[in-house]
Amino acid sequence: MHDDRSLVESRLKRVLDERIRPAVHPASVPLQAAIWTAPGEPVPVAEGLAAPRTPIAVGDAWGAPWSTSWLTVTGTVPEEWAGRTVEALIDLGFDANMPGFQCEGLVYRPDGSPVKGLHPRNQWVRIAAPAAGGEEVLLHVEAAANPVILDYHPFLPTGLGHKDTAGDRPQYRLARMDLAVFDETVWELVADLEVLGELMAELPVEGARRWDVLRAVERALDAIDLQDVGGTAAAARAELAGVLATPAEPSAHRLSAVGHAHIDSAWLWPLRETVRKVARTTANMTALLEDEPDFVFTMSQAQQYAWIKEHRPEVYARVKKAVAEGRFVPAGGMWVESDTNMPSSEAMARQFVHGKRFFLDEFGIENQEAWLPDTFGFAGGLPQIIKEAGSKWLLTQKISWSQVNSFPHHTFWWEGIDGTRIYTHFPPIDTYNCSMQGREIAHAVRNFKDKGRASRSLAPTGWGDGGGGATREMIAKAARMRDLEGSARVRWERPAEFFAKAQAEYPEPPVWVGELYLELHRATLTSQARTKQGNRASENLLREAELWSATAAVRTGLPYPYEELDRIWKTVLLHQFHDILPGSSIAWVHREAEATYAAVAEELTGIVDRAQRALAGDRGGQGESEVVFNSAPHTRAGIPAGGARPAGARPAAPGRCTVEPRAEGGFVLGNGLLRVVVDARGLVVSVVDLDSGRETVAPGGALGLLQLHPDFPNMWDAWDVDRFYRNTVTDLTDAGELTVATDSAETVTVRVTRAFGSSRAVQSLTLTAGAKRLDLDTEVDWHETEKFLKCAFPLDLHTDRYAAETQFGHLHRPTHTNTSWEAAKFEACNHRFVHFEEPGWGVALVTASTYGHDVTRTVRAADHGTTTTVRASLLRAPRFPDPHTDQGPHRFHHALVPGATIGDAVREGYRINLPERRVPGSAEVAPLVSVGDEAVVVSALKLADDGSGDVVVRVYESRGGRARTRLTTGFALARARVCDLLERPRDEEARVDGDDVLIELRPFQLLTLRLTRA
Repeated sequence: MHDDRSLVESRLKRVLDERIRPAVHPASVPLQAAIWTAPGEPVPVAEGLAAPRTPIAVGDAWGAPWSTSWLTVTGTVPEEWAGRTVEALIDLGFDANMPGFQCEGLVYRPDGSPVKGLHPRNQWVRIAAPAAGGEEVLLHVEAAANPVILDYHPFLPTGLGHKDTAGDRPQYRLARMDLAVFDETVWELVADLEVLGELMAELPVEGARRWDVLRAVERALDAIDLQDVGGTAAAARAELAGVLATPAEPSAHRLSAVGHAHIDSAWLWPLRETVRKVARTTANMTALLEDEPDFVFTMSQAQQYAWIKEHRPEVYARVKKAVAEGRFVPAGGMWVESDTNMPSSEAMARQFVHGKRFFLDEFGIENQEAWLPDTFGFAGGLPQIIKEAGSKWLLTQKISWSQVNSFPHHTFWWEGIDGTRIYTHFPPIDTYNCSMQGREIAHAVRNFKDKGRASRSLAPTGWGDGGGGATREMIAKAARMRDLEGSARVRWERPAEFFAKAQAEYPEPPVWVGELYLELHRATLTSQARTKQGNRASENLLREAELWSATAAVRTGLPYPYEELDRIWKTVLLHQFHDILPGSSIAWVHREAEATYAAVAEELTGIVDRAQRALAGDRGGQGESEVVFNSAPHTRAGIPAGGARPAGARPAAPGRCTVEPRAEGGFVLGNGLLRVVVDARGLVVSVVDLDSGRETVAPGGALGLLQLHPDFPNMWDAWDVDRFYRNTVTDLTDAGELTVATDSAETVTVRVTRAFGSSRAVQSLTLTAGAKRLDLDTEVDWHETEKFLKCAFPLDLHTDRYAAETQFGHLHRPTHTNTSWEAAKFEACNHRFVHFEEPGWGVALVTASTYGHDVTRTVRAADHGTTTTVRASLLRAPRFPDPHTDQGPHRFHHALVPGATIGDAVREGYRINLPERRVPGSAEVAPLVSVGDEAVVVSALKLADDGSGDVVVRVYESRGGRARTRLTTGFALARARVCDLLERPRDEEARVDGDDVLIELRPFQLLTLRLTRA
């Protein structure tokens, strides 16, 4: 037989496109429309409905960037349509290829109740089924003219990312406003032909099934009268019934479809627009759930539920009803789908605390899964946090984006730094916006790496980012693939149902140990430095606010600021969303974030100050004495962790600082612990640890060397740095002014200025009496474009791995590039420190605000000794999506600690992030709790969220070893219980000895204690 496949397939495509799909709505009449554009920001629904309108016609332009227009659409159902299904078709000027990235609309009835969203792939609104002839139609549409930022030529710099620079040129033209008949039989025929045509293209040519489908499609096309598609659609469907009824093979892959609409809480739109995207999508999905009994929809991010509860209560009521019916499923149990690399230990824990608590309070639901399809890699401390929050599963998708290495599993145990394992699924469909196309389903089956051991995977299905979620077309296609030969078996299932079945089938999958590193988007550790510094400052201030408010509440009876702290935590957690904290959002988002962080800092500083003044005994600042507060978890300058002492009670620092000029330029600094040589360029060419006699600086190297690279990645400007950036580097060695200053022998500082390009940097190198560290402040007035600024620290130290702090501990990464997996980690994340060690001697680099860094090895030609260079990433200058990323002044603080153990690195990391505070007063403040082993770090100290007055303490083992110690309370202890992160007591009582709690911890184990006062 002749091979006529291409002939039939081409025929199918043309007939579908030009005859059958248009016949879904075989008759139409125009609707009339009128418009009002709100001045400035969006207005309440009632105001939008009541505003005066002016006529607008199809083809007319509308919608300046970021504006909101209210359309009123009217018409009359023709008498001859009586008894038929009638829909309104409203095309605001959509591009079908951009669901979620352009204009959107929310349809309202005359009474202001929402109907559904309008999106490029979802332009219909059901009017009546059956309709009455002469029936009047009146709808209102709140239309958002969100501009297209990521266009067909992506990553081009644009001013559209901020309302102040976007201009006022209309972005869209009305494309269609019609009332139309909906022919359900033709619509079903479209679904039949799409499913079979897409299936056919994925089947092997040599297999009989492909030819069976081909011939059935050919017969169906023969049965259609192209001049009477509606009248012959049923006959065409009859020709397809047989091949659609053939069941799947017994071994067919099982695909759990989960209705989904991944909505970035901010990205190429501001936060306020996400509120409306969520309202439009949830209105869509609750309407679809009413029409489709098999469909299940899931949405993560408690923040998004909270938004619609506050701003669209009528939509929220529909959501709550659907949740109660088990059809609309809250997923993930986090406040937002946050970045997981950069948030601190406590912030990562609070993502789950606030997310799970919201779902429990609002819906009585406790999530068992973490849901993070789009996050840019996963820190090694996350499994323990997930488990301590009461969850046991994780879903992610983003690691399918890795550039170099294909991840070897799709279902696996993920083991964190403390040994906790979380059952993890990585869907082989390789998208979190599945649209039920045959190629997607076939790819999931072919790609699934666990064949022979497992047979299930998950498919998040629906258009995201305001694209409206799943569509009725997706549901129709899934129904046909429920049991279809040649296809995976598709079922709508809740995430928990999938995980329970997958784990029962495959209880012992492979184990992946350590971080889940994404081999892409590495520059998100550096982009938008102000956002990252605002986050770090907020995390530190929240720690202080809780610590001192709890201490003041117990010691003085000062009211604890429950509501303020809850609100501020949620604000900070929101800004850890995986396109805000990583620096990959438009200018509007980051300028707004900067203002938000400033307001957060002001409010938290006030809370801290109020509590500290109450503790210090300040009576309005009348006295001259001061009390020094130590918020760090380690004793500092004689002040215990979490305690305070009058300034005069502090022991004097041993030794004194000295400075001597060098004949060849520069200075020699000393403090009895370190001898530091700064050359005429203002670079540190020697740091000798006087205790050991060890030189810290690699031969010929210079610490604090600023290095400038070109930075123009192939794609994803704000997200990516490609490894070829290293091919070209400029060392910034030219020094302007070089000066030295001393402070009463307590400190000595060398200050150097450097000019480069259009920018200027000032570096200050400070040695302090009694401290074995060198502090480095770098101030940069940055005006470069597409450049990457690094600060290098070449160390005379041989090691094949180094430690980088992450949540509740640290992880080790190799310094070599033996394999492609290691080579791909050319930019990585740390929190407060990185630590390098030879047996018996190490060096730590600690930081107050940077996250990105790189580590390389060098072999000296002279003696073949190995040296190690770590470089802190300071600034970038990508032009998309924010063309002015990071322009202006910045300040960074690092400290080098020679001779450091891992414990020193932990301690100095906290020190640099939690400076002492001085408050008028004279009281001595004893710590609320103290720990007998410095390896055990107090991560949080607060009052219980339930208002009981119980003290909650979270501790963790920080050095990677075993710890056995006492936690001593500074109050009479009635009871101590072990809790989860949500402060819910577990079955086990803590071991108590008087007012002490006896603690035993595994390496990196975190422990939450709830202490009831006597």
